Amino acid sequence: MKNLSQSQINGIGMTSKRTRDRLIERLRQQGIQNEQVLEVIASTPRHLFVDEALAHRAYEDTALPIGFKQTISQPYIVARMTELLLQSGPPSSVLEIGTGCGYQTAILAQLVPQVYSIERIGALYQQAKQRLAELKLYNVELRHTDGNGGWPNLNYRFDRILMTAACQDVPRKLAEQLNQGGEMILPYDNGKEQLLLRITRKADDYETETFEPVSFVPLLPGIS
Repeated sequence: MKNLSQSQINGIGMTSKRTRDRLIERLRQQGIQNEQVLEVIASTPRHLFVDEALAHRAYEDTALPIGFKQTISQPYIVARMTELLLQSGPPSSVLEIGTGCGYQTAILAQLVPQVYSIERIGALYQQAKQRLAELKLYNVELRHTDGNGGWPNLNYRFDRILMTAACQDVPRKLAEQLNQGGEMILPYDNGKEQLLLRITRKADDYETETFEPVSFVPLLPGIS
């Protein structure tokens, strides 16, 4: 595994601090208020999570292709979902469904003591695993498996679950892996549009809050 130099992490030109600062200002203007989230996004090298040919676009507020019909999420959406995830207090553990290239995982790893992340596409799982190791983010445990079934160890319970793929029905096994009082942030497809939801597990029920429209790839079964 290669070691990343500080200059690679810092970036130059369209990946430099000045370009990142413009993105952070735009996120503030769009309503992101959690300064800790903004600081982590500013310091995380998004350009290292995309193809080198797209690195000059890494700090645009847009989703970008990462291959395998998947995308790296728009920075605003990453910030918004992370902000919602932290809103009721810092969790001790987060389960992420859909590692993708590992960018959202890297953001979470700098804000949460322990992150568990599932990716169904083997090549993306390997890429994310390598990149997170290169960035020395060691508080992440990755699995190559079907996210619909939740974390493979059924005894695990999580304070938060974050899904980066849209579903029409929340997988039952996932919901059951929330701690009491735990929250799930996810894009929900109602057949007409996708909406960002926060689902909170109560003693004998689940409470749902609805936020803004979003656009995500669908949650698919199986592995590849």
